Amino acid sequence: MISPLAHIHPDAKIGSGVTIDAFAVVHAEVIIGEGTHIHSNVSLYPGTSIGKHCQIFPGAVIGVVPQDLKFDGEPTTVEIGDFTVIRECVTIHRATKDKWKTVVGSHCLLMTYVHVAHDCQIGNHVILASYTGLSGHVVIEDFAILEGKVAAQQFVHIGKHAFIGGASLVRKDVPPYIKAAREPLTFAGVNSVGLRRRGFSDEDVRLIEDIYRCLYVQNSNMSKGVASVLQSIPSVPLRDEILAFIENSDKGVIFFLMK
Repeated sequence: MISPLAHIHPDAKIGSGVTIDAFAVVHAEVIIGEGTHIHSNVSLYPGTSIGKHCQIFPGAVIGVVPQDLKFDGEPTTVEIGDFTVIRECVTIHRATKDKWKTVVGSHCLLMTYVHVAHDCQIGNHVILASYTGLSGHVVIEDFAILEGKVAAQQFVHIGKHAFIGGASLVRKDVPPYIKAAREPLTFAGVNSVGLRRRGFSDEDVRLIEDIYRCLYVQNSNMSKGVASVLQSIPSVPLRDEILAFIENSDKGVIFFLMK
């Protein structure tokens, strides 16, 4: 059902079974997938693509031009996957010519007042709790969870299945499968409870714990930790994935502060 009080540009592409409530504004060059519900007072700007069966709650603003002063009007986009829920007053900005699209994956939950800046790349099944703010170019991999009021600096990379405690400041990359908390942000253990909930075997969880014990607990710096992992743990996909994340980190990964 589309309310007669909604403003929809004739060039917008609306899928079957879409609901658009009163006072929503849908601009030109917007695509809304089938079964999606656009609640009242939502604003969807040109270049926005919403997937199937999403829920966009009141006050959300998606697809406005970025706050990057280098932006020069290039035809960039925002792409939202399927079955994603975007709660009240979330803002998601268009990309710049760096990535050309800002992406939020499928089955994500962005809670109230979350901000996603230009060129962010958010994977699937990601949860961003209320008041979390992502600066430009942030990458968040699948199944990561950021608790409320997390602030992520531009260009940081957060690995899959990572869990970041509330009100944390993320200035460096966060490797996959771990918990991170405190100020400055530090390694706080493996996200073992979350991994088991998502079907990881006890054997895989123990392997991940062994890898991070070498990286963060048994060695005084990351270089020594990586060397220890290479020497003591055989090459398997989980080990190689974690080491590749560390090796490819441009900003460096978070530390572990011994008490």
